[in-house]
Amino acid sequence: MPLKRSLSMLALTATAAALLVGCSSNSPEAPEAATGEKVSDGEFTLYSGRNEELVQPLIDMFEEQSGIAVDVRYGDTAELSALLMEEGEQTPAQVFLSQDAGALGALANGGLFATLPAEITERVTPGFTSTDDTWVGVTGRARVIVFDSNELSPADVPTSVDAFTEAAWADRLGIAPGNASFQSFVTAYRELNGEEKADEWVKSIAGNEPQLFDSNGAILSAVNDGVVDAGLINHYYWFRLASELGESNMRAQLAFPESGDAGSIVNVTGAGMLSSTSTDADALEFIDFLLSPPAQEYFVAETFEYPLIEGVAAPEGLPGLDTLVNPELDLADLKSLAATQELLQKYGLI
Repeated sequence: MPLKRSLSMLALTATAAALLVGCSSNSPEAPEAATGEKVSDGEFTLYSGRNEELVQPLIDMFEEQSGIAVDVRYGDTAELSALLMEEGEQTPAQVFLSQDAGALGALANGGLFATLPAEITERVTPGFTSTDDTWVGVTGRARVIVFDSNELSPADVPTSVDAFTEAAWADRLGIAPGNASFQSFVTAYRELNGEEKADEWVKSIAGNEPQLFDSNGAILSAVNDGVVDAGLINHYYWFRLASELGESNMRAQLAFPESGDAGSIVNVTGAGMLSSTSTDADALEFIDFLLSPPAQEYFVAETFEYPLIEGVAAPEGLPGLDTLVNPELDLADLKSLAATQELLQKYGLI
């Protein structure tokens, strides 16, 4: 069974001294200002699309070890990415920590990110980070189907998300169309299957009158309570609940769609450094910290997400990350998020 929160925090505390040394002496060199001088004023601003309960303990540790103060603005990933687009070069943010690759790709496409040093981006398994070093993947999250095991056997669960367009699934599927992860999945569907088929999929799903939720967690709770038969979520929500309740006490169980299906993509959380402050050494040090073994182990223990650097084991019970990679999909292509939102609006899902 994966470690509990108390154990993971103990492990992080135990590695504090080592990280302090790493942050001060082994961090990658920051970009240089026009004068040739590196800029470090001991603070930076972070826009975080990941929630405060999860991220703040990591930030507290970083601040304690590095002596760098972090001014954090928390919010929904989609809302913060839209804000960054609006603020442009006037944004106070130096780093954006995103819930998914789609928002990162859109911001990179808009020219808002600086190029990160290769010594940072090369730590991440290829296929789970940007191809041009404008942002870097931090953790992986697989899309899965959660189902009510009191109502369905594993054999009853579709192996492809296309099956949910059938009339038999009317009013039985839970989705969170306003959630960034769902929107990235639909973007991946568009990229893999083409615009015409994606339009038909969204139209058919909407016509089946799915039950709409605000979040993956709400979908999982509804399935576990017998409110809805199945839902589309990220894998780690189930693992977190199972660690609290015990797997044998849960009605909700997981099924992984077949390899190559749009429903089986592995999206990533990730971080980018704003180009308007590309010479900020403190911001770069924080991104470096996110890819350190202790920070990666924290995410594994706290959220059961896939680590993206070598030497850190994935949560027990997950299929190998290499078995879920879709070679036909470049995560950088998830940048066309606006087109996905228009598609969802077209059929009244958002």
